[in-house]
Amino acid sequence: MISFLRGTVAHVGLSSAVIDLNGAGMSVNATPQTLSGLRVGGEGKLFTSLIVREDSLTLFGFASDDEREVFDVLLSVSGVGPRLALAVLAVHEPEAIRVAAHSGDGKAFTKVPGIGPKVAGRIVLELAGKLVPHGTAGAPVAAVSAESVWKPQVVAAMTSLGWSEKDATASIDKSLADSPDLAANGNVAEILRATLRWLGQDGARAGNRVGARG
Repeated sequence: MISFLRGTVAHVGLSSAVIDLNGAGMSVNATPQTLSGLRVGGEGKLFTSLIVREDSLTLFGFASDDEREVFDVLLSVSGVGPRLALAVLAVHEPEAIRVAAHSGDGKAFTKVPGIGPKVAGRIVLELAGKLVPHGTAGAPVAAVSAESVWKPQVVAAMTSLGWSEKDATASIDKSLADSPDLAANGNVAEILRATLRWLGQDGARAGNRVGARG
């Protein structure tokens, strides 16, 4: 694996740069922010992630190892490819992405071109527990401790997955009836997972989703 590149910057374009490594030019795709830090003729260093496809080898470059880590984790989400993952980093700083994933803030991801509510809901669901804001050590984000803050976010995530707002709200309340500690915790991702598990325990409950779509 190519972990990083360091060499003379030979070219900087709108979406990629070329790094001269002792006479070999390596093309690297990167965000506008990362590219803005490179100067033709100067030395450049980029942390990299190599994407291997049947017909291509593509390098993606990042200004920091943290950016690369977030990029790689985003790729674990079904339906999110390298271009879309890079677009997320073009809109949000790595820490902002960690906070959004940890708190279940799907709206943050809808700010990225190409990501609608449904994809944003899937990102929040699949990233739960994978990205944690630095310094929290997995602790819940204080900003989502109150029901008035976390509940609308959970409802929004569920409606993006196909449930009606009414069914989503009722399901959240019922799934947390026996878990007051989870409600007090206020972790959006955990509450969303608990509600989806509760819905999956009974086929009749899962049928609410079909009814909502019909």
